[in-house]
Amino acid sequence: MFFLGFLFVCFFNKISQAVVVEVNEGKMFVLLPCQYSGVIFKNHTVMWTRNDLNPKTVHRQREGGDDLREQNQCYSGRTSIRPGARDTGDFSLTLRKPTESHSGKYTCSITDGQEELTDVQLQVKGQQQTPDENTGVHHASVTTNVFLLLLLCLIMLLLSS
Repeated sequence: MFFLGFLFVCFFNKISQAVVVEVNEGKMFVLLPCQYSGVIFKNHTVMWTRNDLNPKTVHRQREGGDDLREQNQCYSGRTSIRPGARDTGDFSLTLRKPTESHSGKYTCSITDGQEELTDVQLQVKGQQQTPDENTGVHHASVTTNVFLLLLLCLIMLLLSS
C-alpha cells in the first residue's frame, strides 16, 4: 500500500514540475534547465519546442549533433545544448541575447516528443529593468507538491481504515 502511494507522489511530482525563468532583455544568455536521468537510447533526439510558434522547433539535437533544419527563424544562431549532454543527461538550452519575443512556454522532450521532460516558462523583461539584475529561477511546483503530499496522507489514512 505504501509503495502505491509512493508511486502516486512520484508520478504527480514529475507532471507538476514547472520552472519559471526570468531574465532581463540585453543579457548575454539565459539557461533553460532540462535534466534527464533515464536510459538514453542510441538514436535519441532531444527537442526544445514552443507550441505557439510555426514552426515550433526551437532546437533539435540528434545523436550525431544539432539538426536545425526545421528550427524557427527567430532562434537561428541563438541556441545550443552543452557538448556531452548525452553523457550527463543535462539537456539545458542556452538561448543567447534573449528578447521579449522569446517569452513563452518551452517544452524539452526526448525521442521525438514521446517523453516530455520539463516545461519552462521564460519571461524576458524589457530594458526598463536594471541591466545588472541576475537571472531568477523559481520552482512553481512547491505548492503543488505540498498539496499532493497532503492528498497522499489523506488517501493512506482512508485506505488504512
